[in-house]
Order: sequence, then C-alpha cells, then structure tokens
Amino acid sequence: MMFSEELANYDWEETTAKIMAMTSVEVERAISKKRLDISDFMALISPAATPYLEQMAALSRHYTQERFGKTISMYIPMYITNSCTNSCVYCGFNRHNKFDRVVLSMKQIEDECKAIKRLGPFENLLLVTGENPVIAGPDYLEEALRTCRPYFNNLSMEVMPLKTEDYERLTHAGLNGVVCFQETYNRNKYKTYHPAGMKSNFEWRVNGFDRMGMAGLHKIGMGVLIGLEDWRTDVTMMALHLRYLQKHYWRSRFSVNFPRMRPAAGGFQPNVVMNDKELAQLTFAFRIFDHDVDISYSTREYPTFRDNMMTLGVTSMSAGSKTDPGGYYTYPQSLEQFSVSDERTPEEVATAIRKGGYEVVWKDWDKVFD
Repeated sequence: MMFSEELANYDWEETTAKIMAMTSVEVERAISKKRLDISDFMALISPAATPYLEQMAALSRHYTQERFGKTISMYIPMYITNSCTNSCVYCGFNRHNKFDRVVLSMKQIEDECKAIKRLGPFENLLLVTGENPVIAGPDYLEEALRTCRPYFNNLSMEVMPLKTEDYERLTHAGLNGVVCFQETYNRNKYKTYHPAGMKSNFEWRVNGFDRMGMAGLHKIGMGVLIGLEDWRTDVTMMALHLRYLQKHYWRSRFSVNFPRMRPAAGGFQPNVVMNDKELAQLTFAFRIFDHDVDISYSTREYPTFRDNMMTLGVTSMSAGSKTDPGGYYTYPQSLEQFSVSDERTPEEVATAIRKGGYEVVWKDWDKVFD
C-alpha cells in the first residue's frame, strides 16, 4: 500500500468543511492533550483557534525546547541546474520561460562549495535542481554528491522524485536526506498547476515519500506550497501524510516546511494569501501536533518574522541563500527560482539567533555515521 491509497479515503471538501466547523470546545480539548490526533490538529489550525494563539505559542515553545533545546540548525541551498521539463505555472524554472538554462559542471559545483564555505561554517548543504532526468538524473546527482562530500558533513537534495533503488544508490554517495514538496494534495486541482512533464503525475509524486522511506533515508522533508489551494486543508493532508510515514518508516527523521509563494518569472499570482498571524498559528499547531518534527523556515520569510518565530517552534533555517544556479560564485546573475526576503548574511542571521538566546548549530550529522 502507498500513501495515495490512504489519501483516497479523505474528501477535500468534507475536510475543509470539518476544519471550518471546529469550535472553541475542540480547540481547548486539543490544547489539553499530550498526544494529538488529526482532528485535534484540524482544530488548532481552524479559525476557532485564533483567540488561543498566545496559549498555543507558549505550548509550542515548551515542546520545542523540551525536544531540541534552545538551538537553531543552519543550512544553505545550492542550486546546480535550472533546466526543467515541467510546466508548473507558478515556477520560474517553467520550461516555457525563455532564458538560458544553466547546468553546472563538477568543477563549477566545487567552486560553489568553496564560495559557500567562505560565507560561514555551514555543514548542512541542500542540493537543488530543476526536474530534467536526461541531464540531471541519478548519474549527475551521484557525481554532484561525491563532489560536495569533502566540503560538507550533511548532504540533502531537493530534486525530482526518484525510484527506490536510485535513492538507495545515492545514499552510498553521501546522501543523508531528501526534501520534496507535494505543492498541493488537492488531486482534482493538481494538474491545473502541473499541466505537463513528470511532475504532472500526482501518484508518482505523492508516493515518492514511500520510496524514500523504503530506501532507508536518514531524513525525509515534506512541504506544501502556500498559495495554491486552501492552506488549512493542504496542511491537514500533509499532517496525515506525516503520521502515515512515521508509522511505516519509523527509522527516518522528518521535517516540514510551508513556504508562502513569492514572485517568479511567468507572473503567476497566489490564489490564497496567508498572513503572518496564520503562518504563526500553523507553526504552533504543527509543533503541538508533533513534538519531534523539524520545522524549517527558508529565506522566503522576512527577517523580523523569522527572528520572532525562532523561539516559538522553528528548529532550522537557511541563510545567505541564492536561488539561481551558480549564484554563490559561478553565475551570480542567472535566473532565480523565486525572490528571497531575508537577504542578511549568514553571520548576521547567526548573530540574531544568539541575540535571542539560542545556539547556532551548523552541523547535525557526521561522516563517521555514513
């Protein structure tokens, strides 16, 4: 059984209606429980929970410090190609957008590694590509991982969904984790946003997390793109997915991310706008729902908001990010996938974390464990 079969048991409209019908009674019940079920999570993200945000924030902080201490893990993305065969209507890498595609050579990837190490003592690197299996398939990814491995202790990647055997093969090249965004769990609307390319196959993408688990990946990262469909329903489906993965692949660690859409080439505008208060509510709800999951904020979010949230539930953040391939050294003017909001240097972000009374963690995995 794959998660797509489990997901078929949940109706999108019915789930939305149930969330909106939640009352203060359900919210208070959820807050009082130590271990929450999916109905409790729905209560905490519902409009009925708005008056309880301060109480939720305090709980979120308590559970985060209980599990992670007063620490924030730092990571940095490295985009190594913007070549893509998909037609995602919201993405700057859409194959119909006219610009020169960049595919970094191994020498250029090594130059990027050296440039990143000059920015700060990063040990957690996230390799990111467009989805082009011909030029950026498993062979290219394996070579890229082996090129980066001497420079970083922890390697993750955000690439096209792969076969189980390919994930397993890449672990032998130094891969510790994979991040994949389902974008939206609304099966009926999914193809509207992904009309062509490999990404248009809903089942292949959503079941990719099962393949990661079967390959024995150390860490699996999940996310939805806030701005496509109703965010409350989407994150509920993601919470269901998380529980399913934890049950079936309990040896893996998990992280969640809920990026709000930013402008990208092509002009697509979000269908749903989430304000800061709602993102804070979602963060608190996820921490209360799951005390162990890593909650990550990227540089899509503004500095002041990230600084405020780092003590209330967030456990990892990127810094100094460039979303264009080769942006650190090789091609600093190539097309970005999206615009960042936090343009501070890694040291400036680290200083803000320390000022908030938290410790900066640059490394959470060592080569000795490989």
